[in-house]
Amino acid sequence: MTTDPLQNPDHSVLARLIAWSIRNRVLVGLATLLVALGGGYAALTTPVDALPDLSDVQVIVRTEWPGQGPPLVEEQVTYPLTTALLAVPGARTVRGYSMFGTSFVYVIFEDGTDLYWARSRVLEQLSQVQTRLPAGASPALGPDATGVGWVYQYSLRDTTGRYDLAELRTVQDVYLAPELQAVAGVAEVASVGGFEKEVQVTVDPQRLAAFGVTMNDVAGALRRSNGDVGGRLLELGEREVVVRGTGYLQDLDAVRAVGLRASGGRAITVGDVAEVQLGPQIRRGIAEVNGDGEVVAGIVVMRHGENAQATIGRVKDRLAELAAGLPAGVEVVAEYDRSAFIGRAIETLTEKIWEELLVVALVVLLFLLHARSALVALVTIPVGLLAALGAMRLLGINANVMSLGGLAIAIGVMVDASLVMVENAHKHLERLREGSDSEPPAAERLRAVTAAAQEVGPSLFFSLLVVTVSFLPVFTLEGVEGRLFRPLALTKTFAMAAAAVLAVTLVPALIATFVTGRVRSEQENPVSRFFLRLYRPIIRGTLRHPKAVLAVGALLLAVTLLPVQRLLLGDEVVPFPQIGSEFMPP
Repeated sequence: MTTDPLQNPDHSVLARLIAWSIRNRVLVGLATLLVALGGGYAALTTPVDALPDLSDVQVIVRTEWPGQGPPLVEEQVTYPLTTALLAVPGARTVRGYSMFGTSFVYVIFEDGTDLYWARSRVLEQLSQVQTRLPAGASPALGPDATGVGWVYQYSLRDTTGRYDLAELRTVQDVYLAPELQAVAGVAEVASVGGFEKEVQVTVDPQRLAAFGVTMNDVAGALRRSNGDVGGRLLELGEREVVVRGTGYLQDLDAVRAVGLRASGGRAITVGDVAEVQLGPQIRRGIAEVNGDGEVVAGIVVMRHGENAQATIGRVKDRLAELAAGLPAGVEVVAEYDRSAFIGRAIETLTEKIWEELLVVALVVLLFLLHARSALVALVTIPVGLLAALGAMRLLGINANVMSLGGLAIAIGVMVDASLVMVENAHKHLERLREGSDSEPPAAERLRAVTAAAQEVGPSLFFSLLVVTVSFLPVFTLEGVEGRLFRPLALTKTFAMAAAAVLAVTLVPALIATFVTGRVRSEQENPVSRFFLRLYRPIIRGTLRHPKAVLAVGALLLAVTLLPVQRLLLGDEVVPFPQIGSEFMPP
């Protein structure tokens, strides 16, 4: 009695899944198409960067206290902030740095902490410690960016020689920086170089003594005179008139005319005791390009979790729009553009993936000598890669060298299951056609294909699962090494898991659909005959001398332990280059 493999209930769950997939080939194809479309959408929308972000989750608190020395800043600002921020939930390390007029406190959180949750917790703590800080010390959070947020830098160049560095810095601070700050994905636009303009009141001590005025009188008068005063409303002829006093200082003459006191019927003004002029702020550094002289530059910092490639594209588009409003002869020159690096890295890796696909396709075609069978074996690669990209998108993993490298590693293994299943189907079809030159009936061919798939499908599924879990130890890595290798392990695991599922669903359905016509046996394939003649003597020799083979294997294993003597034994017993002594550039 012949059992129909399509209806046999005694098979395992995987065997019944294979039979179901063969019976419902259209449904399996539609489901695969949906997965492929979702993966294609993910491939177009997944954030792209060159390297994974290895930086810690940290929040920076910067406090300005102008004019104070580092010891006082440490005692009055940095120490109170540091001790208060140690109580922030999830904070692993708190580091404080004090310098002239400025304090920096870095709060580093445990891995996996959401950056915006961490920022909100730090803000809560700052609201409590604010009363303990001296007057004039104002803490503020740094940008919501990471250590790899520096994605674009440009400089302002004057091709006419009519504008000095102060004027270029004004263009940067007043015109370019606010506009770029509003671009989606930008956390901060930092200005570098040039001179920041300020109104400088240089007091003459001799004039102060002559007029009997103190420094506090000058500072207080300037502070009181620079502001508007609000009044009330007056009703005049059914109209409301707003009464207010305008007092903002608009120019240098207004600053000079600020009154200090009256003496002998004459008002003493700021201009009588001080020189008032426009001048640059004290600089702590400069920006220079290729030794050609100073320039004014802007640094674009990307927001945490944004798409670097897309953000840089939006910044460049906005700069192109703003170029029309720049002064005549002033142009924006890109000095650092990470999108070029990202493009080259992704292009190189994508090219290698296509080369791998081509090599695998040629190898499969050579060994099967059946174009439709080779297509069945190869289709799992793009579908599996698209499924992995969809999983990456759902989990928020960006596309970079490491994550795409995991896909490149998986390509060669993904095709194994489908290749074995197709070859086994060839064997069953050969036996079905023995003694007959005609094509077997469709029902008989379908039963043979189902039996072939059920024979090897469960074993292939579990073998792929074993390969899938082989990278699980990588997920135990923590810190920088975990952030570096986890994207690679995740994408490789996704791709292999997708290949395992496809091996018992899509591949049997495709074999039942496309593996038709004349199928060549191994003896008719010259490539297969060559390798059969090559490895059969080796297998026979291995089976005749198992002890010698095991001894050679043990010797090779011992040789592999030589580079890790220092790690295992703590010392180098046998002279051999040791792992861990490689030079790593800073």
